[in-house]
Amino acid sequence: MEAGTWAVVVAAAAAYLAWFWRMSRGLSGPRVWPLVGSLPGLLQHAEDMHEWIVGNLRRTGGTYQTCIFAVPGVARRGGLVTVTCDPRNLEHVLKARFDNYPKGPFWHGVFSDLLGDGIFNSDGDTWVAQRKTAALEFTTRTLRTAMSRWVSRSIHHRMLPILSDAAASGAHVDLQDLLLRLTFDNICGLAFGKDPETLARGLPENAFATSFDSATEATLNRFIFPECVWRCKKWLGLGMETTLARSVAHVDRYLSAVIKTRKLELAGKSDGSTPHDDLLSRFMRKGTYSDDSLQHVALNFILAGRDTSSVALSWFFWLVSTHPDVERKIVRELCAVLAASRGADDPALWLAAPSEPHDSYRFVAFNAGPRICLGKDLAYLQMKNIAGSILLRHRLAVAPGHRVEQKMSLTLFMKHGLRMVGGCVCKCEVKHTTRSSDYFLDGPVGPGLLILPRSISGVLIAGSSLLMALLHEVEMRSVYIAVVHLKVV
Repeated sequence: MEAGTWAVVVAAAAAYLAWFWRMSRGLSGPRVWPLVGSLPGLLQHAEDMHEWIVGNLRRTGGTYQTCIFAVPGVARRGGLVTVTCDPRNLEHVLKARFDNYPKGPFWHGVFSDLLGDGIFNSDGDTWVAQRKTAALEFTTRTLRTAMSRWVSRSIHHRMLPILSDAAASGAHVDLQDLLLRLTFDNICGLAFGKDPETLARGLPENAFATSFDSATEATLNRFIFPECVWRCKKWLGLGMETTLARSVAHVDRYLSAVIKTRKLELAGKSDGSTPHDDLLSRFMRKGTYSDDSLQHVALNFILAGRDTSSVALSWFFWLVSTHPDVERKIVRELCAVLAASRGADDPALWLAAPSEPHDSYRFVAFNAGPRICLGKDLAYLQMKNIAGSILLRHRLAVAPGHRVEQKMSLTLFMKHGLRMVGGCVCKCEVKHTTRSSDYFLDGPVGPGLLILPRSISGVLIAGSSLLMALLHEVEMRSVYIAVVHLKVV
């Protein structure tokens, strides 16, 4: 090699090392290597990514910056990453200087194939328009009533029979899978009025649900690897990019058919007919959205309402099963709320604010600031209804030998699911009291369910769907049906 060439190589190497030294000395996170940045650490901890990030945050006081790809130019276009859990920083980003922190081209590029210009993948006027429309719809009582109807049907006609059958046979169930199916059915019904019936008997496979799962998993890979890597794989049709393209194509075909059908239904409806109360129909009636935009609206709300609630419930049931004292307290509170309601089947029962509200910048599950989750109340309504219905009827425990581990995904899935086993706790012994007309049930929540004969129940009968369904599961004479008093001891 000629001296001139050597001089160029040495000069380039020296310039790079000088740049790398200046860039890396200000980084406080995991070790950054020349060229490959912190990518070796990411790959090394692919199986325990969350614990690794938490460890880095603890060592750095809650905020650190790293460089995933240490190449001049590339680093500034997405290689430099700031990670923080400091509530003050979160408030700065999410509220105080909200306009300074848009989703940006990197985020939009990662999600563009799946979510397009939907509300979770847009900025500026596009986001503002969708946010205003969605905010108006999410504040209506009609939408809460629709969610309550979908949830109640899914719980009582699908989830509870499956759990009861498993309890009777002593079989294990993957509760995470059941919850994912339940919330998927619910959110599809709420988003575009179509029930995919993934929680039907036999737990059938659904091509739309499978494609949606594959698309979200493939999208996650774009976050892990530098933009130039996944764009190259997309151009060459390699790896998960092929899966993403195939899955998104199937999702597009499915939703296109739904939108076409719904447009025909809305066009053919007379003024006196009952309007559709799903989100898609509500956006269609605005008359300002193209088919592609409507498709992105539906997909964005499915992503927001499906995995989030079901995964949160999975971890909830795991924690409850490992803390029986907490389970007893929750059941007592459920019974107290239902007793105080005097049988009123009102969704607002599950929307009461906590006595000590949490700092939204410390607990950011629902985001905060202008982008705070519009469906927060609907999520609480769904999760509390599901949790209450199951806890009142079943005592679940993690199956022996089952490992509960976190999975690297867009939401915090359990890697191996949540295999649980348990029995129905509502098959209680009926005992006579001193008065022949009174009956008490002894169960895991203690004595106190007072049952009266049908002939004198009259105005005292409780109409709560939860308690009435509870009584139907108890093995006793059919004439004793009314809950008129409840005291948990």
